[in-house]
Amino acid sequence: MAPRRPTGAGAFPRPVDTPAPTPPDPVQPYAALDLGTNSCRMLVAQPKGAQFHVVDSFSKSVQLGAGLEGTGRLSRASMARTVQALKICKTKFVKHNVRRMRLVATEACRRATNARDFIAYIRRETGLELEIIEPEEEARLAVVSCAPLVSTKTEQLLVVDIGGGSTELVWIDLSRVPSPERPRAIMRLHKGFQSALHPGADPFPTARVVDWISVPLGVATLRDQFRDVADDSGRFALMSWYFEEQLAEFTPYQADQTREGFQIIGTSGTVTTVAASHLGLRRYDRSKVDGLRMTSDQIDAVIRDYLSLGEEGRRTDPRIGKDRQALIMSGAAILQALMRVWPTDRLSVADRGLREGLLYAQMSADGVLEEGPF
Repeated sequence: MAPRRPTGAGAFPRPVDTPAPTPPDPVQPYAALDLGTNSCRMLVAQPKGAQFHVVDSFSKSVQLGAGLEGTGRLSRASMARTVQALKICKTKFVKHNVRRMRLVATEACRRATNARDFIAYIRRETGLELEIIEPEEEARLAVVSCAPLVSTKTEQLLVVDIGGGSTELVWIDLSRVPSPERPRAIMRLHKGFQSALHPGADPFPTARVVDWISVPLGVATLRDQFRDVADDSGRFALMSWYFEEQLAEFTPYQADQTREGFQIIGTSGTVTTVAASHLGLRRYDRSKVDGLRMTSDQIDAVIRDYLSLGEEGRRTDPRIGKDRQALIMSGAAILQALMRVWPTDRLSVADRGLREGLLYAQMSADGVLEEGPF
């Protein structure tokens, strides 16, 4: 006996075809926020060709990690400063009608015992959902952001991201990737380092990640460890050698590297400040700094100049700026250690980092970036 079909108001609705998912709007705004140990940085951008166009930005020194080294906890004052900055970001998201965003926290929140409570506090006060990401993802996104700066002549690439609480280093072998494809191969790392560590599954030319490391020392944490050393030059030397000691487990540390075909890309406020000082800029100009190439000798000359200025001279130097002067020497100590280990005539300065990597990854996943050269 055939089952009876219900009729009337209680009848089952007729089956309908499931509507196809709405394709992403190619001009919709995306947002990315990076909450680090020292700064809160945000970008709102729209896809444009193979890259994106920045619509709005915000950066504020919130010193979230102040006191963390001694207590293991985020202080009430630092959390309050951070929430105030995040409220400004929320206002900008609403203004631009941002629907797609990724908001992440890094080393300070990874280390703080009260980080989960802080994330919940942010949610209550601002409505924003922040996630604490692992060092591997932080390193990967920093690498992706630097793809447009990768030279087609580069066979061995070292990307260095000097943060407030940690420093990420990623060594990438591009020798098996055809020259024109090398920047694009870096972009594809947004899918993860695992495929790059085990090439063969990807039908595209693969950038091979030789090794990567996250050193739990950045400009703020390194400075705090040597704060009790009174002598300016002595403190700098100790910071530089101490940082180099942390690289011993990094596979390429012992390798003999030639300068031919080798490129370092440095992304951080330290690197961009050193570049601006090298250029003699009294007012920072991103268009002149991003993509600039510097030699080890040029970097060393800027650092020697910083040391000759002393603390008071650096404090009043317009090339450094008030927000950066307290952290510039710990950052310079890290940079000098890297140049000592891997001298190069091709350090590319990147005024870009985690925020840009977050944007590239979101837009690539949504398919709103065009294929083709950068």
